[in-house]
Amino acid sequence: MPINILMPALSPTMEKGNLAKWLKKEGDKVKSGDVIAEIETDKATMEVEAVDEGTLAKILVPEGTQDVAVNDVIAVLAGDGEDVKAAGSAAPAKAPQAEKAPSAEAPKPVAAPAPAAAPAAAAKPAAAPAPQAVAPAPQMNGHERVFSSPLARRLAKDAGIDLSRISGTGPHGRVIARDVEEAKAGRGLKAPAAAPAAGPALAPSMSDKQILALFEPGSYDIVPHDNMRRTIAQRLTAAVQTIPHFYLTIDCDIGKLLAAREEINAAAPKDKEKKPLYKLSVNDFVIKAMAVALQKIPDCNVSWTEGGMVKHKHSDIGVAVAMPGGLITPIIRKAETKTLSVISGEMKDFAARARARKLKPEEYQGGTTAVSNLGMYGINHFTAVINPPHATILAVGTSEERPVVRNGKIEVASMMSVTLSCDHRAIDGALGAELIGAFKQLIENPVMMMV
Repeated sequence: MPINILMPALSPTMEKGNLAKWLKKEGDKVKSGDVIAEIETDKATMEVEAVDEGTLAKILVPEGTQDVAVNDVIAVLAGDGEDVKAAGSAAPAKAPQAEKAPSAEAPKPVAAPAPAAAPAAAAKPAAAPAPQAVAPAPQMNGHERVFSSPLARRLAKDAGIDLSRISGTGPHGRVIARDVEEAKAGRGLKAPAAAPAAGPALAPSMSDKQILALFEPGSYDIVPHDNMRRTIAQRLTAAVQTIPHFYLTIDCDIGKLLAAREEINAAAPKDKEKKPLYKLSVNDFVIKAMAVALQKIPDCNVSWTEGGMVKHKHSDIGVAVAMPGGLITPIIRKAETKTLSVISGEMKDFAARARARKLKPEEYQGGTTAVSNLGMYGINHFTAVINPPHATILAVGTSEERPVVRNGKIEVASMMSVTLSCDHRAIDGALGAELIGAFKQLIENPVMMMV
């Protein structure tokens, strides 16, 4: 009996992904562990491994297809001894949608995610041999079949445009290259489909048409949202609507920290090229201080669930990293146990791979809190939105010289403001104050982080 290959869920929150590239073609033999395709999520490119053996009988979703729902059938595998042509002919014409009621026996998935070895190749997939069919391959897009030319699909992908939003002017409504060019200029775009409500009904927001009606035609350009921007919008909207935030701000004197940082960096060992093996940043101290503070105030190192409070044993610190089109929070695991130089090295590696979209899901999912630092942009104070399942996030401003009063005298000190956002379901005001107080004590006396 043919085996359906399903669109895998590469993370617990993944609902859709882009099928960037097929690494096997119809008729190819497939062994367990073979990499058969590359899938793009909102933040990374992952390879998909086969877990069964057989022959790839039919590819149902062509490469370059965007927004393929998790558990949609993307291809069919003929098992050993099966007739490949018969298995291909028996393939479903359209992948079943995820919201349909599950059958008594779920189809057997044959693909499992594995870290991408060459995401650079997936950024602009090479054209695959055209399927042996007279009609153009349809773009599978959630609930729609969008017919388009291969060139139009590539142009839309490069421009980050959802094909289902483009009005096709080709034969039978087919989307062609000219339509994509029109869409890039803001013309011929359909209004996006309404997303299902994530919680209680809220006041309706303005539609695309209502917003555009407020501006003079031709006075603007429309840049379609990519998957990352949509995911960020959905998650942060849900966070603000469902998490009761409160904020605690405190000023920290980081004079001792700056002196220690300078001394440590000056004493850093050198490599063969006489370059220092590490160079600590203020943010490395912030990460360490937050990790140790959570160990001192363990009731803040938690995650809220309806069934009970999840109390974490280690401080896994997510650190916001800006990248083209959005941000991502790679996680320093067990940060309370790591030296400043190790934290510094991990962050440099994470930041480089995050900007290249090479992080694995396990490197940016989870965590017990997060740090967002806008100090390098000159921002001295801001508040950050909590990223579930965290119960806190620390917003870090710039360090600057400010006048302070000590022993009745005005002096100049290097000060840094930090703001702790707390989930009031999990952390009350006094408890949050204890945590930010512990952080202040550590950041002002960095030697205490080593004890």
